[in-house]
Amino acid sequence: MEKINLSTSTNITTTYAGEFAGKYIAAAILSAPTLEQGGMTIHPNVKFKQVIQRVATEDLIRNASCDFDASSTVTLTERILQPEEYQINLQLCKKDFHQTWQAIEMGYSAFDVMPKSFTDFLIAHVAEKVAANMETSIWQGVNATQGQFAGIMTQLTTDASLPTAQEVTGTTVDASNVIAQIGSIVDAIPTRLYGQPDLKLYLSSNIVRAYVRALGGFGASGLGANGTNNLGTQWYSNGSLSFDGLPIFLANGLANNTGLASQSSNLHFATGLLNDMNEVKIIDMGLIDGSMNVRVVMRFTGDVKYGFAEDVVTYGIVNSAN
Repeated sequence: MEKINLSTSTNITTTYAGEFAGKYIAAAILSAPTLEQGGMTIHPNVKFKQVIQRVATEDLIRNASCDFDASSTVTLTERILQPEEYQINLQLCKKDFHQTWQAIEMGYSAFDVMPKSFTDFLIAHVAEKVAANMETSIWQGVNATQGQFAGIMTQLTTDASLPTAQEVTGTTVDASNVIAQIGSIVDAIPTRLYGQPDLKLYLSSNIVRAYVRALGGFGASGLGANGTNNLGTQWYSNGSLSFDGLPIFLANGLANNTGLASQSSNLHFATGLLNDMNEVKIIDMGLIDGSMNVRVVMRFTGDVKYGFAEDVVTYGIVNSAN
């Protein structure tokens, strides 16, 4: 079981400077669009293991004859999703909040309660932290790292079944070369895969940003000085993007200058209950041991696998197995 300790103490360094505005803020947190926006197949309610059966056949069609003649062998293999368990333990002392302007929210009794506005914020903040961790783990997680499982790109770097022709060498991507670099991914997609309805280009944030800039008219490849619809850099308003007819999927968890092409049905995520990644429990220890501590507890599971490496094109990673 992996354990994530967000904090073991509370450091409050604020000073009173007027009325409390009623809002807490935190550093911007990565969202988890890969799961939220259908970037891969989700397998919920997996307590222990989920088996993905893989079927491979040789050429099936033969010239007709009067007899039954097996035209191919059928090879069954499997990929196993085994969600790992994770937890978050965080402890706060209610006494630390006596010095803040929210003390009134704790009531006048010596038996304090946590300020509601802070607990509401804390619950949302912890859930978002989990989403950020999950997004990173999905793509570039390392199993030996606390709180992570092996990500898709991590697995692909050691998979000898990934065809060498589908391993596209990456570079530092900017607006001047992004068209050519995304094009190199598309060019490496095998014929059997091209045209599949759920085929997507999963790209890192910096590649997508460079593509948006290029389409604004400031890249090469004959885009013109004023870009898409002659709107310059104001052409884009967070809508959908595509390249050569293939949808672009912004995968925030991918490392800079990396990407891949795959069907979403070839990428799999397994967990116990999806709701576990949003359920944060606040436990007032005063009711249990008489202390002034409040504990924040969260438990969840997760794992990812791809079905066939042969149906993936990678960009910007090195496969040590080939």
